[in-house]
Amino acid sequence: MGMEREIKLALPPAQVQAATQWFVARAGAAGQPVKLVNIYFDTPQLTLAGSKSALRLRQTPDGWLQTFKTVGKSSNGLHSRHEWEMPVAGEKLEIDALLRECDEPSAANALRQAAPELIELFRTNFTRTLWNIELNGSEVEAAIDQGDVFAEVDRETRRAPISEVELELKSGDEAALHALAAELGKQIAGLEPDNISKAQRGYQLRAG
Repeated sequence: MGMEREIKLALPPAQVQAATQWFVARAGAAGQPVKLVNIYFDTPQLTLAGSKSALRLRQTPDGWLQTFKTVGKSSNGLHSRHEWEMPVAGEKLEIDALLRECDEPSAANALRQAAPELIELFRTNFTRTLWNIELNGSEVEAAIDQGDVFAEVDRETRRAPISEVELELKSGDEAALHALAAELGKQIAGLEPDNISKAQRGYQLRAG
């Protein structure tokens, strides 16, 4: 398990090109685009959402991963949360493996209760373009995410756009995240802290 620390910024679609060019210049390399399909699960009563946690399967170029995370705290776009992630054999959750790893009793209890009734709630499909950036001895993974959230509600597909920058601390001091976000904010007009996770966006879309 890890404590994930990242800053999310809402990126106006008109600024995607400018932000991409800025990261290329800052990192000294072209970004690597990765297509990610994520399927989020909960019970019909939204047990996991009620316990402030989220459960997803992610299809990556290297195979499927399952992730269980607590919503944690978010302020000014900085998200801190606990996260448990592991590879799985295919497009299928392996709950027992997650329960063995999850060392936060309240989160584990919520997952155990939800397990028999889990259904697919919504999906997020997006392209993540990645750069590694060094700043004052700290390492930050910068990403531009572009895509959509999809939810099937009463046989109707609802969708909402995803357009954001994520800066995740890989090693070093959290101050590096804020410094990089400030640097980016000076260059790209209209960037704003985003306190809503993709999972929360999916729940909102489903609720209409």
